[in-house]
Amino acid sequence: MEKIQEITKGKAKSLFTTSSDDQLIMHFSDDTSAFDGKKMEALMGKGSVNNQFNAFILEHLQKNGVDTHLIEVLSKTDSLVYKLDMFPIECVIRNRASGSICRRLGTEDGLILNDPLFEFFYKDDDLGDPLINDEHIISFGWATKDQIDEMKLLTYKINTILTELFINSGLILVDFKVEFGVYKGKILLADEFTPDGCRLWDSETLKKMDKDRFRQGLGDVVESYHQVADRLGMNIILD
Repeated sequence: MEKIQEITKGKAKSLFTTSSDDQLIMHFSDDTSAFDGKKMEALMGKGSVNNQFNAFILEHLQKNGVDTHLIEVLSKTDSLVYKLDMFPIECVIRNRASGSICRRLGTEDGLILNDPLFEFFYKDDDLGDPLINDEHIISFGWATKDQIDEMKLLTYKINTILTELFINSGLILVDFKVEFGVYKGKILLADEFTPDGCRLWDSETLKKMDKDRFRQGLGDVVESYHQVADRLGMNIILD
């Protein structure tokens, strides 16, 4: 399968059309951004580790009953995925308080929440991906009530599956964001699940091993991603 035309270019990924109308190639680049694109840098090898990391996680979720858009890995940086009608929504689960919720509510970083906290955000970098609720989604026609309920159910299921996977590898899944789309009438997990879109801390030292290392200028970003992959038993092919 070959790339034909680039149709979307994000901050760290691009999508290309293929010879199949319902399949796309998702390319992971080394570009890294934070704060809605205000901080950007290319980190050598990040695209490769993220593509392979994402495939490992999505295949694990698929085995545990979460259908995804991933078809197969094509190369170190490219994967073949189904073309979906995407919801303009991010689904976030927080197991501990960190990042934006600490700024919004004044909570301490790392506060353990009594129950996993679910939040919706509207995908719009220019607006800073604002926090929204079910009523916004229904009123603006971004999804139906049934679709909202299914996205919530799937996100909680993903949290249960991956919390166990990570804790067994000495890691805390602090929070994560996922996106969904529709393929032939079925809601599928889309986009990616990598250390770019979640927070992972060492369960003993609470060392940050995710994109917060880039956001906070801690260094060793790609190295930390590799350490997470090693703990999970991934066989990452190096560039």
